[in-house]
Order: sequence, then structure tokens, then C-alpha cells
Amino acid sequence: MRTVVILWVMMAGMTLPAHAQLKVGNKTINTKKVVNAAADVASAITLSDADITEMSREYIEWMDANNPVAGTDTELGARLERLTQDLKQTGGMDLNFKVYYVVDVNAFACGDGSIRVCGGLLEVMDDAEVLAVIGHEIGHVVNTDVKDAMKNAYLTSAAKNAAGATGGVAEKLSDSQLGDLAQVLSGAQFSQKQENAADDYAFEFCIANEIDPYAMSNALNKLVELSSGRGEKASRVSQMFSTHPDSEKRAKRMKEKADRYRVNN
Repeated sequence: MRTVVILWVMMAGMTLPAHAQLKVGNKTINTKKVVNAAADVASAITLSDADITEMSREYIEWMDANNPVAGTDTELGARLERLTQDLKQTGGMDLNFKVYYVVDVNAFACGDGSIRVCGGLLEVMDDAEVLAVIGHEIGHVVNTDVKDAMKNAYLTSAAKNAAGATGGVAEKLSDSQLGDLAQVLSGAQFSQKQENAADDYAFEFCIANEIDPYAMSNALNKLVELSSGRGEKASRVSQMFSTHPDSEKRAKRMKEKADRYRVNN
């Protein structure tokens, strides 16, 4: 499978070098041509939820167009469709799921309810663990973490380019603008509080859907174990953990929560 730049990951953001070009799939985006549709910093500050949702929709369409998507007629695509067939909406928001046929052991979400799972994660995790990860990503959507990340990334981009900016935030983003957002988002990380809240959501998600209460803990432990191994998957998991060292603590916390649940139920 190919590799891909994935944003808003379950563990942490991947770090990109500060080069002028960003590679996504087989395409190269020139990030020197960045965000000329932002009127000024104030316009970024006042972005509405609708603006963020539309920006997220454009972004996920761009990601889907620039990465290999496993269709429902493939083994990975059919498996994800089976696992998520009853997970089409949460909190009034429509959810949609796709598999990227890439080696990364990862998943991410966008503020419009789009959730993308990497093939590498499906290959190393069982159904319960995959669903726990999906529950975690839904938690980031429900808690508006991914919308906040998009808004902060846009603000950073707008602030950095305000002097030469023209136009308004309602304009459709160009490839170069999306490339700049990708560069900013790739270095973004959720806070420990946000990660713990998403873990808690995943735990309750598992209970509500009659999934093993230890699934989130098991998923985190599996990633910790992978990071100490060899090969491309281990290398990519280690890269994530290098910027987010609390994964073992999170796994322990989730196990303790599952232990208490088992004792009381």
C-alpha cells in the first residue's frame, strides 16, 4: 500500500519539513501560493460553524481525490462498510466513512462528519478495536475538536498572509490554500484533555454498542507494541508517538475504566 499525509490523527499530528512543496498521494502542492482568499485575520476569527463545515467538506473532497480510496467492493472497504452500517449519524450530524488504501496505522476525522480509516489500521486491529478508534474519532467531531483545529489552522494561515490577502472566506479554497492548511494541520496536536475526552467518548460508544469495554485500551496498547517493532508500520507509529508520549498512560486509564465497569456490571 502507498503512504499518505494524514491530519488530525488519533495519536498526534505528523511533522512535515518546512519545504515549499507538500506531497499528497501522487500530487505536489506548492505551499508558497497560500491562502489568498482570506480577507484578514478578523475574518478568520469570525468564521462561523457553517464556514468551518464548508471548509472541512472541501478539504475532505481534496483528500479523497488525492489518496487511494478502497471501494466497498474491496476487502478493506467492505469490512469498514459492515462495521459502520449502523453509524450514519450522531448528534444530528451525518457521518460518512472511507478507507484509504495506505500503510499508515491511523484514522482521522473532519468537522463535516467525515471519518477516514487507513488500511494499515484495519490490517492490525480486530473489529472491536477498529470500532473503538472510530468511536474516538467521532468523539473529536462531537466535541468540536476538529472544527477548532480547522479554525486555528485557517487563522494561522490568514495571520501569516494577511498583508497580501484578498477576497473573502466564503470563496472556494484553491489547491494551494488547502495545501497550506494541510501544512499547518499536520503539525497540530490535540491536548491531553481533548484526547482523554475522546477516549471517554469511545468507551461510552463501545458500551452503548455492546462492544468489548477493553477495546479502546487494547487498541492503544497495540499501537504502543507496534511502535517498538520493526518495519514501515512500526516506523510510522513511532513517528506519531515521538510527538505524543502519553499513549501508554491513556491505555492504562482506559483499562482501569473497563475494569471498574466490569466489576460494577
